[in-house]
Amino acid sequence: MKHKKRSEPGFAEFITLTAIMMSLVALSIDTMLPALSDIGKELGVHDENANQLILSILFLGMASGQLLYGPISDSTGRKPAIYLGYTIFITGCLLSLFATNFPVMLAGRFLQGFGTAGPRIISIAIVRDRYEGSSMARVMSFVMTIFILVPIVAPAFGQGILLFSGWRAIFAMFLILALLSLLWFALRQPETLMAENRIPFSFKRMTSTIGKILKNRSAIGYTVTAGLVSGYFLGYLNSAQQIFQEEYALGTLFPLYFAALALSIGCASFVNARLLLHHTMQLLSRGALLTIGTMSASFLLMILLQNNHPPPLWQLMAYLSLTFFSTGILFGNLNALAMETLGSIAGIGSGIVGSLSTFISLIVGTAIGLNYNGTVLPLTTGFFIVTLMALGVMQWTEAEKQLS
Repeated sequence: MKHKKRSEPGFAEFITLTAIMMSLVALSIDTMLPALSDIGKELGVHDENANQLILSILFLGMASGQLLYGPISDSTGRKPAIYLGYTIFITGCLLSLFATNFPVMLAGRFLQGFGTAGPRIISIAIVRDRYEGSSMARVMSFVMTIFILVPIVAPAFGQGILLFSGWRAIFAMFLILALLSLLWFALRQPETLMAENRIPFSFKRMTSTIGKILKNRSAIGYTVTAGLVSGYFLGYLNSAQQIFQEEYALGTLFPLYFAALALSIGCASFVNARLLLHHTMQLLSRGALLTIGTMSASFLLMILLQNNHPPPLWQLMAYLSLTFFSTGILFGNLNALAMETLGSIAGIGSGIVGSLSTFISLIVGTAIGLNYNGTVLPLTTGFFIVTLMALGVMQWTEAEKQLS
């Protein structure tokens, strides 16, 4: 562990604070799921699929923000960049909280995404500043464990708020959590990037790094693959509320089914850590994609043979559980593979890789979600097609190594 200043928070406090700051993203997405229909009705949205933009637009803001916060924090220090992100996020929460029409709601959600990219990106940089080697790995393991739990409980939290108040109370909760965590961060976490280690902000440096990544077959290939995988998952997030609450009429039970599926992703993260002791990331990723593609093709064929009649809920849950377990294997491995060859440009490179993959996922996920037609056919078809594309990109990415 690097030298620890006396004023710094202790190990447990640091992990808790870091996890909360990173979890603002997951909370801003998953807590909203039970409320999408209510928001659309009150704000005069006639096409129910358009309610999905409440989720998608947040990803657009997050993708845009990821490009800037890394370089800003490298030049001004971690804390000013965190303060900027929180300020933008809080502004977005206020816009959404008092929105009287759908465009204002979407503007607020974009600012929330743009703002929350700051705490998410810079929290990792602070961990890197404070810890190194096995200590850093240990911290990130604890942080990610808490981070994985958030999507499991967030929809139930949102549903609980709806039972006692309206959807605006969810944004009030975001506001309170942001203010409390910001105050905690300001009072307890000192600056971790000393002035002598700062790098002046430069658009030339950013464009140069983008050029290096675009010329790096491994980095760009795995980034695109990660974006495609995140894209079909965003397609699921966009249409999950309609599928479970409308097609399967689960009502307030929706968060329980969502939590069960989120748990399968969390379990995969732990299993993946064990599998990596014996297998390469490439092998595990290819196997996971083949599994998802095969299962999606089989489930799609079954739906078509049933003349588009909804499959029994248990069959859908079994299919999605296995699919998301495989997706959990992919999430960590693909991001690690994308960063593996970036070396000295890893800091700014992580922001660019994250931004590019998020932009790709936004396009793919929005397309899948907006094609929802009251059945699971668009979702399953999207899973199948996108998985085939991901396998193709991965094959192209690794072709150079196979020839050498």
